[in-house]
Amino acid sequence: MQNKRIIPCLDVKNGQVVKGINFKGLTKVGDPVELAERYCKQGADELVFLDITATNEGRKTMVEVVKKTAEKVTIPFTVGGGIATIEEMKTILKAGADKVSLNSAAVRNKKLIEEGAYKFGSQSIVLAVDAKRRQDKTGWNVLINGGRIDTGIDLLKWIEECYKLGAGEILLTSMDADGTKSGFDIELTKIVSDFVDIPVIASGGCGKLEDFKEVFEEGKADAALAASLFHYGELTVGDVKKYLKANGISVNKGYDK
Repeated sequence: MQNKRIIPCLDVKNGQVVKGINFKGLTKVGDPVELAERYCKQGADELVFLDITATNEGRKTMVEVVKKTAEKVTIPFTVGGGIATIEEMKTILKAGADKVSLNSAAVRNKKLIEEGAYKFGSQSIVLAVDAKRRQDKTGWNVLINGGRIDTGIDLLKWIEECYKLGAGEILLTSMDADGTKSGFDIELTKIVSDFVDIPVIASGGCGKLEDFKEVFEEGKADAALAASLFHYGELTVGDVKKYLKANGISVNKGYDK
């Protein structure tokens, strides 16, 4: 069994890490490069940066963030948000990112996944999916534009299609759990983890140490992503890894003593 990964997420706007709920009420948290260094020292396995402005100017800012981060950290990191062309993927990867995350752009042009996987390798292509349970409880739909637009696309059909196109990993966010701090959506995570044989990163709803254990043991996730818990110092990555290790869950070494 592969070791479980802990991944802090940094939402970047105008060169600063911000945090809010569904991109509303955003407050500045800190400098992305400094936070990246901190989490690297704490033992984070990877990092995820999301450019939430994703305008042309925001993209230029993000490239600089990527370059500076690549100089400072020794762990892989993924960059997403507004990446809509092969050229933009190339720019981000060339700047030092290890992976690119595709969400809304992939829904609008699924060839991006296929072309990106062909050009850069499946290991560089992360399919980010925002999922929301349908009102009739028959499954989940795919949402885009930061969870504001329901595409009506069935989650599992979409994941299957993108897996066949070459996506190498899934960043799965539960829109129902996101921002609630009531725990990851275990049912959703388990269904997706059982459905595909590529790694699944669980996102949305983490509020305490026990949530990490639950999403690995019951949700069968390969990695867990969190933001506020780490940004506001409620927990360190080391705290999470020590807890998991004490509870019999395999994690990578490297956390602070």
